[in-house]
Amino acid sequence: MGLRRWWNSLFTDRGKALSLYRRGMGRANEHDHDGAIRDYTAAIEMQAVPPDLKAMTLYNRALAYAAAGDDAKASGDLQAVLALAEAPADVKTACRQKLERMRRRSERNISSSRSVLGSDG
Repeated sequence: MGLRRWWNSLFTDRGKALSLYRRGMGRANEHDHDGAIRDYTAAIEMQAVPPDLKAMTLYNRALAYAAAGDDAKASGDLQAVLALAEAPADVKTACRQKLERMRRRSERNISSSRSVLGSDG
């Protein structure tokens, strides 16, 4: 992509949302989950965000929520991706896999809690 075309793309809705998405990914890589969530949320709330970008951003925000310990919000974002008809198939597959991992982790935590409680009594 030429420099001029790249520069102009920064001013389109997709370009702005993509910039926020990438900044959120950078923050997530630095374990700044709150910052990543803010960037992802800003991208998601933009008007006319293309469905593929919205799906990827929702998925990444779900990962940031999960890393921050908010499984309820993570699950909500993953379900929102699955409800998007235009979401790419690979993103939907990743959402289903993450939901399954979260479910298994929750079951292990419940099982561990019961074991600890049962051994005390």
